[in-house]
Amino acid sequence: MVDRLDEVDKRILYHLVQDARNTSAPMVAEEAHVSAGTIRNRIKQLEADGVIRGYHAHVDYERAEGRLTNLIIGTAEIDERERLTKQIADIPGVVNVRQLMCGTGNVHVTTVGEDAQELARVTRDVAEMGLEVEDEHLLQHEEFRPYHAFGPEGRRDRQSIADFMSLSGGAEVVEVSVTPGAEVDGMTLSEANERGLVEPEVLVVSVERDEEILTPRGDTEIRADDLVTLFARGDLPEKTIAAFTDD
Repeated sequence: MVDRLDEVDKRILYHLVQDARNTSAPMVAEEAHVSAGTIRNRIKQLEADGVIRGYHAHVDYERAEGRLTNLIIGTAEIDERERLTKQIADIPGVVNVRQLMCGTGNVHVTTVGEDAQELARVTRDVAEMGLEVEDEHLLQHEEFRPYHAFGPEGRRDRQSIADFMSLSGGAEVVEVSVTPGAEVDGMTLSEANERGLVEPEVLVVSVERDEEILTPRGDTEIRADDLVTLFARGDLPEKTIAAFTDD
């Protein structure tokens, strides 16, 4: 399990669920104020972490030669549930299996068949695996939507802040995406310190650029679309955040 996703990760997930086929890295990058390389790198990391488990077409089987879709609701013993769901998933005609955290009706199986006779055959195969079938329903229609809290309507008031965390003792960590035209855009960290744009109590922890995580040094140049992580033992000064975000 990934303990924390920042706003860039959430926006990626939102758009991939909404329309994975037509979602491009540059499109998400423009909205999140980072580079396309950063988006591609984040997608790889989300896949490696198991947050993104695959990409699947949402098929309307009724339009595909008038096939029928059936939902089987069944009950499996808790210690047998995982084994059963894996075996049931391999039955021809089964297209989806879900485990639920409940006592009865804890396994939902979606099946597809050319007619009622074929659906009945699949149901028998499912029951023979050991699932106690409680009920069945022909599926008429299904809709999928992305999680709203990960999308534009769920964003923070300050769009260019990618993540914010309050630590014990009043310390704060903020991840900001550097917007084009921000005061620090094109400056080295030394120059930003000399001009008072980065307060002395603020530490620049990291700079994420495309597929690299840079260790900040005095000669590190800050560029538009960088993701910069800032740390302060108290409240992060608004002046410093504004220098990175053009607010």
